[in-house]
Amino acid sequence: MADVQGAQVVGRIGRIMRAVGENAGSGIPTSEVARVTGLTRPTTHRLLNSLAAEGFLDHDSQTARWHLGPELFLLGSLASERYDITDLARESVELLARETGESAFLSARRGYETVCLLREEGSFPVRSFVLYEGVRFPLGVASAGIAILAFLGPKEVDEYLAHGSQTERWGEQHSPAALRRRIDETRSLGYAVNPGLIVEGSWGMGAAVFDRHSTPTWALSLTGIESRFSPRRRPELGRLLLEQAHVVTKRLHDGR
Repeated sequence: MADVQGAQVVGRIGRIMRAVGENAGSGIPTSEVARVTGLTRPTTHRLLNSLAAEGFLDHDSQTARWHLGPELFLLGSLASERYDITDLARESVELLARETGESAFLSARRGYETVCLLREEGSFPVRSFVLYEGVRFPLGVASAGIAILAFLGPKEVDEYLAHGSQTERWGEQHSPAALRRRIDETRSLGYAVNPGLIVEGSWGMGAAVFDRHSTPTWALSLTGIESRFSPRRRPELGRLLLEQAHVVTKRLHDGR
């Protein structure tokens, strides 16, 4: 029983940290943390204060909002050598935004999710704001996640699809059968296409970046309005994504 309770506490802390992390720029009030995590306000308040006491969170008394704390910066600095490839990918993300005019991104896999690490705006004046630094999506939802999911091994794909249905929140287009069709399409093309399945009229495309063990661990992606992702233009966008995904993968393998 103690082990179960301990695991529940860790799970709750994880949900709280993700909620704060997804609002790193503006911070997040206690009430909103409770809402998005599904925890009671007293439990949320207690855990937030405990995390702040350890330096993992910081509370702004003027705005009554929570932010990531200094201890996370220190731990993140130590972990960055293994997980953070933003310096290696930044040039490619900038090139994609410059060459296409769309918003370009680097996302990383974290378990059954992807988290956006880097964003670069293109020159096209109308933007899609589905992705931003810190936002998380299930692997089978955004184009970056589909690009990663499609090139995982069959066992991992089956485990993800059995992990839990995404249809309740994201609709029938994210059912296991629909996701398998998108996975097959992505494997055939080499890149993933999200035809406005998160926000109507907002399209995305993504290509996987592979670690030194040939595991898809990150993805480069582009988002924009539907008219910018016409059937004639998509192959060119896909070519650019695959080209830069290969560049970043090679940099990783070469240790640069």
